[in-house]
Amino acid sequence: MEGPLRGVIAGIAAWKLGGGCLSTILIFFVVFYLLGYVNC
Repeated sequence: MEGPLRGVIAGIAAWKLGGGCLSTILIFFVVFYLLGYVNC
């Protein structure tokens, strides 16, 4: 997955799953990486 859609999906996932500032940032980077790795 490429482009801004990847960032938006990662941002939504981080916002829903993250509890604090640090965990939200960490979740964002993990989801962003996984979306790029899967390359659907």
